[in-house]
Amino acid sequence: MPTTLHIAGLELSRTESPPSLACWTGYLPRRAGTDPAGMSVVTEPAAPPEESVLRIAHDMVSRFDAFVDQALEYCRIRLREPQFELAAEELAWLDLPELPLALPEATVWADQTWAIRFAESRFDLADPYGLLVTFNGTQPVDVQGLDDEEE
Repeated sequence: MPTTLHIAGLELSRTESPPSLACWTGYLPRRAGTDPAGMSVVTEPAAPPEESVLRIAHDMVSRFDAFVDQALEYCRIRLREPQFELAAEELAWLDLPELPLALPEATVWADQTWAIRFAESRFDLADPYGLLVTFNGTQPVDVQGLDDEEE
């Protein structure tokens, strides 16, 4: 099992994980004054990632900022839907130039699905674990808050 992966100039290091899976994580270099951005590749069962997964990760790293912008715009549109039950103040945040979402982290899984999680958010539905935007290929297809409530 490799201890590091090199993807589009980014080094991901193998992290401690349960024996049933393997996870490699790294941080994209960012401009001064911007939030760090994490990237992970996860395989379950534990195995080196397949070439198709590495291609998705390469695309993700190469176009990270564009995908984050796409995820933010998707949140701006989708979070207005009634099922998210945003308070009036939270709905007003959707009209701000910058959404209250920060610390983007991307994860690519062995089944070739991937998502961006915003680890910090002022939205109640994202407390305490953030907001997850799932992609199908290059298009966002779902958003969910990662709160403490069991569904």
